[in-house]
Amino acid sequence: MFTGIIEAVGKVIGVRHDQGNIHFQIASPISDGLKIDQSVAHNGVCLTVVALAEHSHTVTAVHETLAKTNLGRLQTGMLINLERCMPANGRFDGHFVQGHVDQTGICTHIAEENGSWRYTFAYDTSTGNFTVEKGSIAVNGVSLTVVNSKQGEFSVAIIPYTYAHTTFHTLRVGDLVNLEFDILGKYIKRIMELHLPTLLNR
Repeated sequence: MFTGIIEAVGKVIGVRHDQGNIHFQIASPISDGLKIDQSVAHNGVCLTVVALAEHSHTVTAVHETLAKTNLGRLQTGMLINLERCMPANGRFDGHFVQGHVDQTGICTHIAEENGSWRYTFAYDTSTGNFTVEKGSIAVNGVSLTVVNSKQGEFSVAIIPYTYAHTTFHTLRVGDLVNLEFDILGKYIKRIMELHLPTLLNR
């Protein structure tokens, strides 16, 4: 379980293809504190640390993960958001983030707004995912509040700290991002789908 509060930004220093998998070597300020088999969110994707080196760690993304996220587009030199799983005695500063990306979205608009930034993203609604005004969304692993919810589109406001301490300052219009929708909303939607027809027929 994660919170969407990014701990560090890492840099991809190695990309190795192995059949349908890709091994990523990431240099970061938190790499020396990691352990083999530890779960770490990379751009919001929960991956397992498989190797350690000085100031860097390696994770493996399998074909299924590569097909549903933007990790397959990572190249050497690119930056990536990192978050270790939440400790049992930690504060829950973001929202419930599982590290299971639902789908990707596309950045369609970026506007600077007097010291902050508004980013707009579009996504395919055929998956059944949705956002709500003032609800939570994880974009590349960053816990954010939806400020403008539309069908297949939403916006988020980015404060200077988040802009500087995540990969948001590298995002450009047209970039692909990982989206994890609010788990509470997904459960409610599923319950309604299963039980609402029965209640209506009573």
